[in-house]
Order: sequence, then structure tokens, then C-alpha cells
Amino acid sequence: MSKWMLYLAGFVLISHGLIHLMDATVYMRLGDVTGFAYKTTLLGGRWDVGAAGISLFGALWAVAAIGFIASSVGMLTGSSWWQPVLIAVSVFSLVLTGLDSSLAFAGIIVNLVILVLLFWSRRSSL
Repeated sequence: MSKWMLYLAGFVLISHGLIHLMDATVYMRLGDVTGFAYKTTLLGGRWDVGAAGISLFGALWAVAAIGFIASSVGMLTGSSWWQPVLIAVSVFSLVLTGLDSSLAFAGIIVNLVILVLLFWSRRSSL
């Protein structure tokens, strides 16, 4: 992979992780983010998890953010562990975005693109 592609991929992963922090901020009631409304429901309003449940949900968004940022750092430094971590955090993020797809629909697409590119790159290197 060329250096500029590596840096672009790192930028995308870090940006995706930072976007996860917006959800964490709102759901953990750490602050307000324009366009992100606090709520206690998931699955399009069909599952009310209450204040404690949505706070835990927000913490899970923060875990995903850390995973994306860490995998980006691992990729940029040439570490051997970044791909399995990125696969795991992308699948985890897919679950989170699926639970809150009304707000995070674009995240579903980004996660799927990440997974497709990872599997494609791993297959082509065999």
C-alpha cells in the first residue's frame, strides 16, 4: 500500500472513531452535539433501555471509538495486530449502528466498506 493510501486509511479510521465519540457524548450525557438528540430507545424507538441502559450504550460507542483509533495507530506503525482488531471493532460497530440505525445509518455503510476492503486485501495477499 502506498504511503498516501496508508495515511488516508488512517485518517478515515480515526475520523470514524471520533464520530463514535459523538454518540458516546450524547448518550452518556457528557455534552450536547448538534444533530444528535438524547433518547433512551433503540431499534427505531421499539426498545426503551432507560437512562442507565442508554448510558451503557454510550460507553460501548466509546469502546468502539478506542478500537478504531487504536487499529489506525497499529496500521500506521506497521503492527501485526491491527487487522484482527479492526475486523472485531467493525463488527462490534455494525451491531451498535444496527441498534441505532435511525441516527447512525451512514456508519453501517462505513463499517461494511471497511470489512469488505479488509477481506479483499487479505484475500489478495494470499
